[in-house]
Amino acid sequence: MFPASCFLFLDFMALSREQKQKVVEELKEKIDRQKAIAIIDIGGVKVKDISQLRRAMKEKDCELKVSKKTLIQLAFKEKRIETNVKELEGEIALAFGYEDEFSPFKTVHNMSAQVENLKILGGIVEGRIIDKEEAIVLATLPAREELLAKLANVFQAPISGFCQVLQGNIKGLIFALSAIKK
Repeated sequence: MFPASCFLFLDFMALSREQKQKVVEELKEKIDRQKAIAIIDIGGVKVKDISQLRRAMKEKDCELKVSKKTLIQLAFKEKRIETNVKELEGEIALAFGYEDEFSPFKTVHNMSAQVENLKILGGIVEGRIIDKEEAIVLATLPAREELLAKLANVFQAPISGFCQVLQGNIKGLIFALSAIKK
């Protein structure tokens, strides 16, 4: 199996100026729609693994876009995102999250456990650039539903404890009355 870099190199060699402009416009449109962007390194990742990542991302209402660093940099510059993509090592891809801020990071992080060369390099959340460590923290946070369940449990615990105390008093009274009756 050939690494993705072979296909990416061949794909972008033949792009004309108009095609490159079209890619930049497409990137800008995706930047406008996104809630978060995970910047990832796909150097050395096999095409089948990238296809699997694309499918996993699509299930989470995310999208993976592989492009040249110069085109990504142009789109970021036009959208006033101050980062230098050209300084990043490897072959860059952008994982756009349209549903929530965590999905692209979680999906890539989960997939990177299975795919050796897939790495999160950083990201953009709410217009703020985050580094690799912050991106990994976002990826390892529990899901929204899990956090809401934990919060509900926190609210329920005192009420449940109070009910247990009240039941204990009633049980004690019943035990005392049953002892007197005998």
